[in-house]
Amino acid sequence: MADSLKKNLSLFDVYAMSTGAMFSSGLFLLPGLAAGLTGDSVYLAYFVAGILILPAMYSMAELSTAMPKAGGTYYFLDRAMGPLMGTIGGLGSWVAVVFKSAFALVGMGAYLSLYLDISFTMLAIILTVAFGVLNIVGAKETTLLQRVLVASLVVILTAFIIFGMSEVDGGSAFTPNSAEQEFFRSGLVGFVSTIGLVFVSYAGLTKVASVAEEIENPDRNIPLGMTLSLVTATIIYTLGTLILINALDQAVLEESLTPVADAGEVFLDWVPADLGVVLIVVAAIAAFASTGNAGILSASRYPYAMAKDKLIPASLAELGRFGTPTKSVIMTVVSMIAVLLVFDVEAVAKLASAFQLVLFALICIAVIVMRESRIDSYKPGFRAPLYPWLQIAGILIALWLISEMGALAIAFTAALLFGCVAWYRTYASANVVRRGAIFHVHQRLGEQVYEGLERELMTIIHDRTEDENLTYEALIARSAVVDVQAGSFDNAGLSVLLTETARDRFESGDDIAEKLTDSLAFRPVGEGVYLSIALSSDIEQPELLVCRFGPEVHLSIVDVDVEVDDLDDAHTLLILVAPNQPVGLDLRLAGHLAEVVQSDHFTDRWLRASDDKALNAILMRDDHFYHGPVETMPFLVEQLGRTVAELELPSSCILALIERDGELVIPTPDVILLAFDGVAIIGEPDDIELLNEGLDPFEARYAELARAESNPEPTG
Repeated sequence: MADSLKKNLSLFDVYAMSTGAMFSSGLFLLPGLAAGLTGDSVYLAYFVAGILILPAMYSMAELSTAMPKAGGTYYFLDRAMGPLMGTIGGLGSWVAVVFKSAFALVGMGAYLSLYLDISFTMLAIILTVAFGVLNIVGAKETTLLQRVLVASLVVILTAFIIFGMSEVDGGSAFTPNSAEQEFFRSGLVGFVSTIGLVFVSYAGLTKVASVAEEIENPDRNIPLGMTLSLVTATIIYTLGTLILINALDQAVLEESLTPVADAGEVFLDWVPADLGVVLIVVAAIAAFASTGNAGILSASRYPYAMAKDKLIPASLAELGRFGTPTKSVIMTVVSMIAVLLVFDVEAVAKLASAFQLVLFALICIAVIVMRESRIDSYKPGFRAPLYPWLQIAGILIALWLISEMGALAIAFTAALLFGCVAWYRTYASANVVRRGAIFHVHQRLGEQVYEGLERELMTIIHDRTEDENLTYEALIARSAVVDVQAGSFDNAGLSVLLTETARDRFESGDDIAEKLTDSLAFRPVGEGVYLSIALSSDIEQPELLVCRFGPEVHLSIVDVDVEVDDLDDAHTLLILVAPNQPVGLDLRLAGHLAEVVQSDHFTDRWLRASDDKALNAILMRDDHFYHGPVETMPFLVEQLGRTVAELELPSSCILALIERDGELVIPTPDVILLAFDGVAIIGEPDDIELLNEGLDPFEARYAELARAESNPEPTG
């Protein structure tokens, strides 16, 4: 059984999910009610609401690219502010999405009941089960349906807007009833209330964050897909409602539960056989279906992620035969059916919207917490602009809109918050010791820190940069190793080493060495091993300086940001400099170093190593590396005298370094391979095995004696 979700959702899947989650009641039901509150300014309310969602959207995009994990809002709040806030985000989001998705399927059932002799509640239940089965089969299959639904929806609505705009009368279209009523019928207060009402039409935009773990290239696809989706929704909502107030009489629009279909009857009457209206009904069904389908997909990921973290029973984290969280999907579907049978779905769905606004505010706070925590492994592929003002605006917007939704909505939100806290206190708190990034903010104020979060974020970094699979081996193969066994070693000595290493590796070596010296910040990665990481836009590949100190060395490194009391116990300093791109490469390499340094018996092997080659080999992942004389490799013995460019190696193997007469030679294409060279080769394990087969023992011994007896002048 798989233990992780498959990454198979593309940019169009992100767009389809975000777009499909927005179009349902927001366009096909809500405009009449909204127009009744504010009059002809209703289209402007939709436009302003589309702008006001930007802080929440970009904050969600940043967190999704930093932590592309199932659970979305839950996961972000948990890792930012701890498991209590995570429980609120997870359970609250799940409840809100279940109610809103059930409401969407009720709307779909109502449209279908016009053609089928079945109650719309029963139709909604049948649709819930059908979408649930599809979600169990797989996210890719689910999003295939989502693509079809959204593509149909957008095409039909685009045609509706094109034909509708051709019917409106120029500039007067923006104030069609100015002679009968004011543009802001109920003044500014009514207009603001309407913005709060229609704002929730955009709430589905951020649902895609709950499936971030299943998205290919999340750094690009999440922010781009959400932006394209918002642009689409804002244009269709704004122009669509503008057409409605022009095509329908005020009284008709304000009382209509099918305003788009009613408008279609007015200006699409030229289409034969009422095909225009039929297509609008098809679009409405597609809209409600896409919202319901996307809702089940996203809602099921909340219990899945929470179960993995022991906040709810662990069985809900199990994946079925199709690689999907089957039990979480079933629980979501059963809950939606119960909601359909027991509650007034429309009323509760509107109340749940207020809780969604609370979550938007918390997401903005989470971005502030993550950034202010200064966690090295927080490496979002996309950063929300205008920090922190965008997040502060998002918090204030959410609180403002909640205040406009009335006492009942506020009471429902408070009750849901209380229920989440009660669950955490009675069940979850005993199962977790995890803390959020807010503890790292506390650390800056002299309090405590939770290191487990940094390790978890580093694991995420590894997953996001897995394409550079052999970068670590290449880094170690060419690393500069310095072994100091006596005397004292201070900042001046370290500066000299950095300068010499930088001059060997980089064109602007002195500048890079100066930057490294100024930005040193060591932190422990193992027993007696300390690591400092620096980023530079002036380099194309990462480099590593390894400094080992013997027991007689007096180490006096000062004026650096050492995150422990001192370096008295240090026997090794590692200094890593990496390029800015790809994002997170430095953390992935650091993670590999930490993994090796913390392995069993590392310290004993490291301190006993006799020379820099032995030290280099210990830092290697053995199955990806071979280091030895050419004589032991049949592949190379047969190619002696060739240039590096002419060498034929197994497909994944790379010649990283050549050792010749005690000197390191960079294997440029024109360097000739000699009989007594030593080489460092990296590659995939299967290909390395081919090199490790070696020669016959007698041949190997003969080659060793021949090497000892001769010392030819190197060429090439």
